[in-house]
Amino acid sequence: MNTKKIRLSVLDQSPIRKGVTAEQAVQETIALAKYTDQLGYTRFWVSEHHNTGSLAGSTPEVLVAYLASQTTHIRVGSGGVMMPNHSTLKVAENFRMLEALAPGRIDLGMGRAPGTDRVTASVLNPSNNFSEQDFMEQLADLQNYFHDTAAPGTIQQKIRAIPQVKTVPDMWLLSSSGQSGLFAAHFGMGFSFAHFINPVGGPQAVQLYKDRFQSSLDLQQPEANMAIFVFCSEDEEKVMQHKAIMDYRFIQFEKGLGISPLGYADVKNAEYTLPEQDRIRYNRQRVVAGTPEMVKTRLTQLAESYSVDEIIAVTIAEDFDDRLQSYKLLASLFEL
Repeated sequence: MNTKKIRLSVLDQSPIRKGVTAEQAVQETIALAKYTDQLGYTRFWVSEHHNTGSLAGSTPEVLVAYLASQTTHIRVGSGGVMMPNHSTLKVAENFRMLEALAPGRIDLGMGRAPGTDRVTASVLNPSNNFSEQDFMEQLADLQNYFHDTAAPGTIQQKIRAIPQVKTVPDMWLLSSSGQSGLFAAHFGMGFSFAHFINPVGGPQAVQLYKDRFQSSLDLQQPEANMAIFVFCSEDEEKVMQHKAIMDYRFIQFEKGLGISPLGYADVKNAEYTLPEQDRIRYNRQRVVAGTPEMVKTRLTQLAESYSVDEIIAVTIAEDFDDRLQSYKLLASLFEL
């Protein structure tokens, strides 16, 4: 039974709402970071997506630098940097610079997926071959860069990640399958399960991570959280509309049609085949949308099933004020 107080955090993808520019979407991310900092949220992560018209967040390391300058208490970081797209040394230098700018407040969340389609991924990094072995080598190299250590005789011995700073960002591996949980356990990093991508198997993945965890210089005990789509409103009509939009979004995405900004008027007359209705029922497990008490009950249940004391809320709403209000209601529900 999880009797611990639940901490709340934010994952923000800079969603581009219907009728809103990418510039405005980024400004909304900045406003949301400032707001959730005041509300007492634990961390604010921004994502890396490429070649999409619906999400403006492509360069978390750039956005994090600015967000850190605009906030005071909240940890800011990537959720995540998609490592196969990048040189490990460059990631190490980006995040050492961030630590120099905001020591002790930076999180480096990392993923193994490209955050885009295969063609775009091959252009981002032409030498990327999506191998597990490469990813593990990147994680080992990263720890060496952050601690100025290297195995004798390796090329890392000749290279330092600049600036050399005393602090190290908190390192997290993100996963929607559980495989990266084993890597996180091996390297002694934090583990975040993306329930908003895959609603099945998360609690088991977190338990396996805890069972296999080996302490590192940076983390003595396992630390895990889970991320889920959340929408909280006192207006039941808004909740119903939100669910309808999310249902439609997921179906479009699964059909390979991408996700374009849309509003309730675009989806209210949508009709679904029986197989699509099955998918809608499945995908609704990825979302907690409801009135405050219902949301609190469901999130508390999820925290218990995962045995975690931190939930990362991902909120996409058609109206920015509704997004702010949802995070505000959550903060009061969980007494941040």
